Amino acid sequence: MSEKSENVKGLYLEGIRDGKVREAVTKYTGDRYTQHSTGVADGIEGFVAFFEPFIKRNPVRDIRMVRIIEDGQYVFCHAYQDINNGEAKWVTADLFDTDKNDKIIEHWDVIQAYVEDTASGRSMVDGPTEIEDLDKTKENKALVTNFCNDVLIGGQANKVTDYISTEQYDQHNPGVEDGLEEFGKHLKNVMESGMVNKYIKIHHIVGQGNFVVAYSHTQMGSDDYAFFDLFRVKEGKIVEHWDVQEKILPQSQWGNSGKF
Repeated sequence: MSEKSENVKGLYLEGIRDGKVREAVTKYTGDRYTQHSTGVADGIEGFVAFFEPFIKRNPVRDIRMVRIIEDGQYVFCHAYQDINNGEAKWVTADLFDTDKNDKIIEHWDVIQAYVEDTASGRSMVDGPTEIEDLDKTKENKALVTNFCNDVLIGGQANKVTDYISTEQYDQHNPGVEDGLEEFGKHLKNVMESGMVNKYIKIHHIVGQGNFVVAYSHTQMGSDDYAFFDLFRVKEGKIVEHWDVQEKILPQSQWGNSGKF
C-alpha cells in the first residue's frame, strides 16, 4: 500500500476510530484541507471542531476499511462503521485528493445507514476486495465512464447489456436483487412510483484494476443526492455493484462549499 493510502488509513483509523483527532489531522493533511462533508468546516480546526465532540458522544467506534482504491493522486475508501455497539451502523464512501507529498488536501464523502436485511441477501459491503487486472485499469474506467454517460445520464436503457454482464450482476444496493433482470425491474418500479432517480453529473471517476468508482450528483424526485457507485469489472463487463447515497442538506446547513 502506498504512502497516500496509508495516510488516508491513518486519518480514518487513528483520527476517528482511535480518537486521536488533532494529532492525526495534523499529521496526515497538507497545506490545506478542503472539506466537502457538509457538516465539517475546512481545515484542521474544522475537522477538530466536528470530531472531538463526536468522539466524546460515541465512546465505542468499530470502523473497518473494507476497500481502498488508488488512482494517481486520488484515494477512495469503502468503510463500515458500528457506533456504540450497534446504536448506529453506517456505510461510508470517501474520496481523498493528495498533494505531491502524498498528504491529504481535499475530501468528499457520502454516508448511508447500514441495512441488515437486503433484497439480494448480500450485505452492503461484503464481496471481493482484492484488486486484480491492473493492466486493464484504463479500459475498465472507460467502460464505466461510457456506462454512466450512455445509461445513467443518457437514459439509453437499450445499451445496458453493452456494459453489464447478462450472466452475473451481484448487487449490494439493499433494495435490489441480484441479476440484470432484477435491476431492470427495479428501474421500472422506480419510474412507475414517480420518484425517478436522475443522474445529473458525474463529478469523479477513479479506478484501479477491476474496481471503478463514480461520484455523482443525482436527483430523486425533488431532492438532490450525492451518490458513490462502486463497480467490479470482469472480462470487459460490470459484474458487481455497491452504492452509497446521501440526501444533500439545504445550503443553509452547509459548513463548507458543498458536496461537490
